Amino acid sequence: MSDVFSALADETRRALLDRLFAKNGQSLGDLCENLKMSRQAVAKHLTILEKANLISIHWQGRTKLHYLNPIPLADIVQRWVGKFEDVRMDALTDFKQQMESSNLSGEEKIHVQR
Repeated sequence: MSDVFSALADETRRALLDRLFAKNGQSLGDLCENLKMSRQAVAKHLTILEKANLISIHWQGRTKLHYLNPIPLADIVQRWVGKFEDVRMDALTDFKQQMESSNLSGEEKIHVQR
């Protein structure tokens, strides 16, 4: 998983992933459009993304096409975001239930643990 975080740490690689999300199956030439860097630099970024399993490569004749692989990103969301989201949603649900079940005046306060 550290390869994924390392790959995502770079703004250019995140931009390449965004481009593949918008239109999957692009060639190196397609991905280089409107980037202010050489094809070789873009190719190096794509190699890092491929090693992190964030993209996959398929050949169509002589053209190498790049495809987004969402599985490592889904794993990050499930492992790192999901568990924190569950805690936050539980706290909001508890707060909502407290508010609905009480007739509090404006002076009373509810304590919500963080």
